Amino acid sequence: MNFKHLEKLKNLSFILGLTLLSSCGTVAKIKTTPIGNIDSAPLKEVELSKEERMVWSHLDISTDTVPGVSLNRAYKELVKTKSKTIIVAVIDSGIDIRHEDLAGKIWVNEDEIPNNGIDDDNNGYVDDVNGWNFLGDSDNEQLEYVRLLASNDTENPRFEEAEELLNSERKSLERSKNRYEGIKNKLTTSNAAVSRHLNKKAYTKGEVDEIKTENEELLKHVDVIKQSFGFGFDSIDAFMKQLDAGLKSFSERLDYNLNIDFDGRKAVGDDPDDFSDKNYGDGNVMARKGRSHGTHVSGIIAANRNNALGVKGAADNVKIMAIRNTPNGDEYDKDVALGVYYAVDNGAKVINMSFGKAFSPHSEWVRDAIVYAAENDVLIVAAAGNNSADTDKVSYYPNDQEGAGEEVSKNFIKVGATGPKYGSSILAGYSNYGKNTVDVFAPGSQIYSTYPKQTYEYAQGTSMASPLVAGVAALVFSQYPKLSAAQVKQILMDSGVSINKKVSLQNGEVVPFGGLSKSGKMINAYNALIMASKMSK
Repeated sequence: MNFKHLEKLKNLSFILGLTLLSSCGTVAKIKTTPIGNIDSAPLKEVELSKEERMVWSHLDISTDTVPGVSLNRAYKELVKTKSKTIIVAVIDSGIDIRHEDLAGKIWVNEDEIPNNGIDDDNNGYVDDVNGWNFLGDSDNEQLEYVRLLASNDTENPRFEEAEELLNSERKSLERSKNRYEGIKNKLTTSNAAVSRHLNKKAYTKGEVDEIKTENEELLKHVDVIKQSFGFGFDSIDAFMKQLDAGLKSFSERLDYNLNIDFDGRKAVGDDPDDFSDKNYGDGNVMARKGRSHGTHVSGIIAANRNNALGVKGAADNVKIMAIRNTPNGDEYDKDVALGVYYAVDNGAKVINMSFGKAFSPHSEWVRDAIVYAAENDVLIVAAAGNNSADTDKVSYYPNDQEGAGEEVSKNFIKVGATGPKYGSSILAGYSNYGKNTVDVFAPGSQIYSTYPKQTYEYAQGTSMASPLVAGVAALVFSQYPKLSAAQVKQILMDSGVSINKKVSLQNGEVVPFGGLSKSGKMINAYNALIMASKMSK
């Protein structure tokens, strides 16, 4: 069967007769058509330039030959100047709300007087000026299955599974930590030897390549340094920093995440298994030292598009409501649910949740909160997870389903991740997938965005794909505010670009990309705005 012809037929349902509001407020026939099948589009034959790497997720497959979501093209051709401000709640690890590229983009609770110790707006949260911090002074935490083991609830049907998982994870991390330590020690010795030979602390790959010597010991050190440069780092110092970051991560996971005896919740002071115990946390939503995740996510959604700094967010008229619930470890179901209720009750239209876990003892609390958001017409966008797993078979939380069963709402959209190369490798190898449990895909690999303390860095994961979808959703809402959350979810799914390619899963299986999600598509901002213009009344 000719899939190209089928795709054309699908597109016809919204190509014909679409309208956009002109700048003077009258209705005019749209003069453009959606991006359809892209299998015949020219592909990027060379590596992305530095400039392209920084913005690739916003590029367009047909005009830029890069499989982004066509945001730049959408702003150039479709986005109207007049729009409505949309509040996007970022439930995450905290945000550097003072970042230069988020200036003017942080939600302010106008009904709350800062730092007076009074709940001025009577919403149950004292001094919640920019959002709420459900973690208080807590930072490190166990993983959820480690908490199960710490509870010693041997009657739990997943107790033995948790025991096996912990043993496996600790052994794997200890091996990785030992390997990194060995590499670092070897690299430190060789770096010192080459530095002495060149009589300089910092040196380039070219300078190392030019070293001529008959000293066998020095040749061994030179070989180590050449191998190190081969990993793509600009300097040995950069490689060393990467090793140190890895060692820090391994140590934290062993000391906190996988430590049965560690109690990170003690600093919060509540009972995480009692949903009625809600008097905890504070209004300090700032990211803690070393925690960059929430800031990176927020930049993808809302970084200022008009200040000539770092990056451009997906949405140009948004305010970020900061909700801190994600520690270095697994979030608590109670914090997730209460975060959703807080966001909905305080005016958020879109909620982004770039976190997740395989165990969820109170998943019903979260599903109830998702239903509450749907009843109040709020869209929730969530990351699919980075375990290379089929979540139709292995549950991943939060979700709006029990297993792969029926959804409890029409406002929850789960997002998998793609990479910058179109073709058989477009699926990000780490991304979860699922024909019934993942809705769409979006760029998530090597995404450049805001980092704390006025910096910018690359990061990757479905955690980066989710806020891109949340940002596009906010853009659609701001342009067409009469649309419902359910309508915008359907628009994002139906208007996406089909990718008729077979991709390789981590287990070696080769499958059609279209079978990895409900929509079988990658979102496209250009198409979404065209479809929204037709659906909006």
